[in-house]
Amino acid sequence: MIEQDRINRRQFLQAAGGAVAAAHLAGAPLAAGKDQPAAAAARLQIKKAVKFGMVKGDMSVLEKFKLLKGLGFDGVEMDSPTTLDREEILAARDKSGLPIHGAVNSRHWKSPLSHADPAVRKQCVDSIRTALRDVKFWGGTAMLLVPAKVDKTMPYDKAYTRSQAEIRKVLPLAEELGVKILIENVWNNFLLSPLEMARYIDEFESPMIGSYFDVGNIVRSGWPEQWIRILGKRIVKLDIKEYSRQKRDNEGLWKGFKVELLEGDCDWPEVMKALREIGFSGWATAEIRGGGRDRLQEIARRMDRIFAS
Repeated sequence: MIEQDRINRRQFLQAAGGAVAAAHLAGAPLAAGKDQPAAAAARLQIKKAVKFGMVKGDMSVLEKFKLLKGLGFDGVEMDSPTTLDREEILAARDKSGLPIHGAVNSRHWKSPLSHADPAVRKQCVDSIRTALRDVKFWGGTAMLLVPAKVDKTMPYDKAYTRSQAEIRKVLPLAEELGVKILIENVWNNFLLSPLEMARYIDEFESPMIGSYFDVGNIVRSGWPEQWIRILGKRIVKLDIKEYSRQKRDNEGLWKGFKVELLEGDCDWPEVMKALREIGFSGWATAEIRGGGRDRLQEIARRMDRIFAS
């Protein structure tokens, strides 16, 4: 029986793609320990940003950039492909001094890489190429991608293999431009555990593929700090949002997001502890309800409190 248990555990780890072992090899500790280096407890080097679409009001692109800069944000993240003029966006960056750290692919939901129709998948592939070039043009470092959707008509295994095959088509361009493709954890019924997310990323065998970790998206069914410790160095950027299990239970699934930062069930001190353990540094972008100056200022304050926890 003991020997059988050992075999079962070994088979599980192999099925998980060796994600846990890979995390150790990558230098990403899976749990806190007394022997954790003192450097891990140092203040995180986090750059604070928002999604450009969160900035509301009758303002030009430049005016919105200046507003964010004045409120103490370190940068902004755009959408691509976009109907905005990419030259105007670049000029706004230069005149305001507010960096553009990357872009969110704007077509991955409408035309997913997992779609059964090759023509639909091609639309997404083309949009990824556009987004990668836009990010490079604006001086950013990465593009956020939702790689697939699983539902009754889209089998999980097909979504897995199709999306990987399509992403491999654009890897050469990402490598040429030096712009990373970051896979986000979202409510798409796909990559439902950190072990599988790690495996999915590692199978590309490319430093240009990583994780864009959304803290709030995990709270519905798990604990963000566990994902952080397992994904480790694969995490390149963060999305910051909140989620309330109580509102989910009392008002409905999506209502869980209708709560302010620091007022839901994200255990932010534990999240920050886990980020220190993996040595995270980089961009953290709010993805919540935006607004004008007062609203954005409040978001900035709450983000600062989170990062100081």
